[in-house]
Amino acid sequence: MTVLVDLVSKKMAVNRLSPAYVAHNIVDDILRFTLAYNPEGAMSFSLGPSSRWWFVLLSIGTLFVLLYMYRQTPRDDRLQIASIALICGGAVGNLLDRIKSPRGVVDFIDIGIGSHRFWTFNLADLAVTLGTVLLTWILCIRAARDEHSMATVPGGSPTPAPALGRTRIDEPN
Repeated sequence: MTVLVDLVSKKMAVNRLSPAYVAHNIVDDILRFTLAYNPEGAMSFSLGPSSRWWFVLLSIGTLFVLLYMYRQTPRDDRLQIASIALICGGAVGNLLDRIKSPRGVVDFIDIGIGSHRFWTFNLADLAVTLGTVLLTWILCIRAARDEHSMATVPGGSPTPAPALGRTRIDEPN
């Protein structure tokens, strides 16, 4: 769903906001829609003249890591699954732009006040950001809970929890 919404919003931006780099005020000058193309990474981070292809490879690698995380996530953990889905959807949306055009990723959401502007972004970027914040929050809460439970094990030193999907050697199968 994230990929579809992203693709449709970018198509609308290209069709309705052309030419590029002309601001269209939506809420005064705080929220504007400004068509822009970003051949680099988030916040115009560059990896040199081959940025496009490095970011394609980085996106594909990230998707494999997220696939692994998804496969390790219990089916009833809907919040973690949703966070991974948001990140993957946004990554795929921007990956398709990078593969499709040397101009780069289509961005159009422009927020700020006057000349003090945030980087122009798109719905894929928003999905990646929200998913990453949510996943980070989930993992930090779990790590703190696991650390607390290990510290309160009665009768001696805590035993670390087994890795996801594995059993400890001293546990019967």
